[in-house]
Amino acid sequence: MPHALPVSTIILTKDAARDLPACVASLSWCDDLHVVDSGSSDDTVGIAINGGAHVLSNPFVSFGQQRNWAIDHCNIVHPWILFLDADERSTPEFAKALKVALDQAGVGVAGFYCCWKTMLGNRWLRRSDNFPKWQFRLFRKGRARFIDVGHGQKEGEVSGSIDYLREPYLHDAFSMGWPLWEEKHRKYARLEALERIGGGSPALGDLFSRHGSKRNVAIKRLVGNLPGWPQFRFFYSYGIKGGWLEGKEGLEYCCRMMWYESWIQSEIKELARSSGPLSLP
Repeated sequence: MPHALPVSTIILTKDAARDLPACVASLSWCDDLHVVDSGSSDDTVGIAINGGAHVLSNPFVSFGQQRNWAIDHCNIVHPWILFLDADERSTPEFAKALKVALDQAGVGVAGFYCCWKTMLGNRWLRRSDNFPKWQFRLFRKGRARFIDVGHGQKEGEVSGSIDYLREPYLHDAFSMGWPLWEEKHRKYARLEALERIGGGSPALGDLFSRHGSKRNVAIKRLVGNLPGWPQFRFFYSYGIKGGWLEGKEGLEYCCRMMWYESWIQSEIKELARSSGPLSLP
């Protein structure tokens, strides 16, 4: 495994005491680790400090805003910045691929899209979660900013080209159990609804973009409120993509995502009834 890569890693946290130790332990190759906490009531901050991280605190408004705040306020040492969440972990293979990518990156490369393995217990939901999905997580310091999209974020202003780091990291999205997952996603559904009805019609170029971060947002805006979309999402992931091959974990995950899409559609209908035409703030 490579050591002391020229990468500063930032982890955003809130009550992440259960997940953070494994995340920090997986980053043994990183000698400049930062945690930006948004008011944890558990031992998240203590775990971060004991793990050697530099800790800052900032109230959470949105993922895009929090990432930009971290970029502006963390004392970044290295020329590259990697964002991970507390329930994500590097692997030796990811670290090796990271080193190769940075060694080969020309000056015109501003950053990389990264992908992840969604894990449910010991099961990799490769088919159920439609692997690979891409997020902009690795970039040169001073060359990129983030914007909010739904409950998450994507790249905003980027100075240079974006490449792909194809070796995935791990994402244990269900480590806190299904009740907390459902609680979070019922909140996320409102933000996704606002995005889908307030984002306007997707640009034709985005629908056919080679970059999944643009293409997926455009597709959701186009079809996300059509009747039967939640059921089609289940049929596509479980049937066509082969989620049924991933046992009970694949079935449960595909069902949960169908429910999530249904919650989003319910929020869209409620927002339309209460407010009429909406635009994002």
